[in-house]
Amino acid sequence: MRKFTLLLALFVGFTAIAQQAVTFDDVFRSRAFTAKGVWGLRSMEDGLHYSRQTSDGIEKFDFATGESRGILVANGAAKDAKGASLPLGNYTWTAGEKKVIIEDDMTSIYRHSYTAKVYVYDLASGATTMVSPEAIQNPVLNPDGDRIAWVHENNVYYRSLSSSQQTRVTADGVKNAIINGAPDWVYEEEFGFHVGLSWSPNGRYLAYYRFDERRVTEFSMDLYGTELYPEPYVFKYPKAGEDNSLVTIWVYDTETGKTVEATQGQTYEYVPRTHWSPMNELYLSLLNRHQDSLRLVSYSPSTSLAKQVFLETDQAYTDADHNLTFLKDGRFVWMSDRSGFNHVYLVDPSKNKVTALTSGAYEVTELYGVDEVNGHIYYQAADVTPANRTVYRGSLKGGKAKALSGTDGWNGATFSTTYANYILNHSDANTPARISLHDAKGKEIRVLEDNAELLNRMKDYALSPKTFFTLEATNGQRLPAWEIKPVNFDSSKKYPVLMFLYGGPGSQQVTDNFGGRDYFWYQMLANEGYWIVCVDNRGTGGQGRDFTKCTYLQLGKYETEDQIAAAEALAQRPNVDPGRIGIWGWSYGGFMAAHCITQGAEVFKAAISVAPVTNWRFYDNIYTERYMRTPAENAEGYDANSPLSHASKLKGNYLLIHGTGDDNVHVQNSMRLAEELIQNNKEFDYMVYPDKNHGIYGGMTRIHLYSKMTKFWRENL
Repeated sequence: MRKFTLLLALFVGFTAIAQQAVTFDDVFRSRAFTAKGVWGLRSMEDGLHYSRQTSDGIEKFDFATGESRGILVANGAAKDAKGASLPLGNYTWTAGEKKVIIEDDMTSIYRHSYTAKVYVYDLASGATTMVSPEAIQNPVLNPDGDRIAWVHENNVYYRSLSSSQQTRVTADGVKNAIINGAPDWVYEEEFGFHVGLSWSPNGRYLAYYRFDERRVTEFSMDLYGTELYPEPYVFKYPKAGEDNSLVTIWVYDTETGKTVEATQGQTYEYVPRTHWSPMNELYLSLLNRHQDSLRLVSYSPSTSLAKQVFLETDQAYTDADHNLTFLKDGRFVWMSDRSGFNHVYLVDPSKNKVTALTSGAYEVTELYGVDEVNGHIYYQAADVTPANRTVYRGSLKGGKAKALSGTDGWNGATFSTTYANYILNHSDANTPARISLHDAKGKEIRVLEDNAELLNRMKDYALSPKTFFTLEATNGQRLPAWEIKPVNFDSSKKYPVLMFLYGGPGSQQVTDNFGGRDYFWYQMLANEGYWIVCVDNRGTGGQGRDFTKCTYLQLGKYETEDQIAAAEALAQRPNVDPGRIGIWGWSYGGFMAAHCITQGAEVFKAAISVAPVTNWRFYDNIYTERYMRTPAENAEGYDANSPLSHASKLKGNYLLIHGTGDDNVHVQNSMRLAEELIQNNKEFDYMVYPDKNHGIYGGMTRIHLYSKMTKFWRENL
């Protein structure tokens, strides 16, 4: 028995030696840990097939078997105006799938918007038609697929696909003044859309946004590039408390050529969404400036009559998007946290009746769609724990829902056009994605990607599992958390702790899904003896309205209290070195890290802030005022919870990082914090990345960034 025990010990020791430590090059240079996904599948109209770009062109496949049903558009078939072959990566089917819209020469505008050369390829004739000789924006097909509308130089146009004649709908578009058919910067960033055009179901009417941004203040930043003089980049950016664009919605009648304002006579500040109903009525989501009251108003182009059909209010703020989905009879599905948790409702405006389709002390996190033919709704919920996600099929009549996925880890779904099939993406904190195809009843048909290669490679490395727990903070809060303990954890030792956070309203970092690159960076640090911890503070999502919205009017206050109290609780653990606790974050997380290293100076030894907001007065008004109201209404809330007000408290080691080309969180934020630290004679490190935006990437930039942060932790924690 003693001999067997000795052999077993030798075997275990050999296994431990055989496993490699994760290195920086493994994570950032060799891409040894890159997970595979399933990209480019586009469900076709029958719901039984999908198209995908392959080495041969745009190819049609059977969902159930994965077998090819032939090439729909061969490589080289579609030609540009000079006869050169068009790339097929960015394409859209017309109704009936007889023609395909192809975009080429794409140039970014903001985060999502872009211009492109746009072509129409006819599968039957093999002919390629250029929509417009110029690079255009937001090409939108009508429901019949025979007309296309677009934006060029802030004006709206449309044409028939069977004719070369185009019609100009607007003529007043001017850069940095009037925008038609597309949102301004702040709408695109905060309301999450970049197309401001939509056709009515009958194809007669074309609705479009008009932004008058003449009274919005311009923001200017230098782009340094490689030329002798920097180039100024100027765009409209409304900061907290400042003037917004004047936004109106217009409807153009293609039969009469007349345009009518749909928002005329309405009171509102924002129009975050527009939707056409099956009855060809345009529904307008009208939001006030405080964003605590959203009115849903229907407008009929045929009668020019408007009426309010629904009202959503909240003592703090309400979402701009409620996943409005119409049924054929005029009823609609709506999401709301009015019960204290986000759930799905069926609204009958004709009877002023609201029926809950889901309920309980948990959050519905995504509505995938409504299958009216079979009376089903499909959604994702965090009902097992706030960290998990499960996919469900519910009923338009309410009642018990059926789980279409397992309840462990993180499950997300993408449904075919007819809901006949869906692709399930499953992962957990320590396992990369397994992507599988299922039928409508939930039966697995086939596996599309299991990431077996990455899983096998991970076995060769010394990895410490990410585990979840509830942290009892010293301020009495019970907060969700995860941790990655040092590899080969020794209960007789004390370890430094590195905390990561984001912490912003409605966000979640404590989630049971695979973390990708940063997961392996943390594994590298765990191999070096660091204990990685992440805590979701008050204000984050997944736990209901009260937990999320308690930070209203005081962004940064309760979040900072929770992170400091969490660090204090961690410091009491027997294996934690209380003098070596660090914290880092990006964007809102950078804002939080700045608060923690200053207000929590007795707890945190070191911190890194990447692209932080340092005073909410500097950030855009839609996001900021949703949670803080205006500076005139809440000056104390802005200034008391600004890192600028606490710069004198810095004691630990601090690294401040920003990109000078950040059009979202301007480098002004870090410049002002740097100045406050300098005037308080505080030592700190500062890294500026020329011309890099909020993501700080491009070329060797990410490697340089993470190399610098890694070195900082090694030297200061």
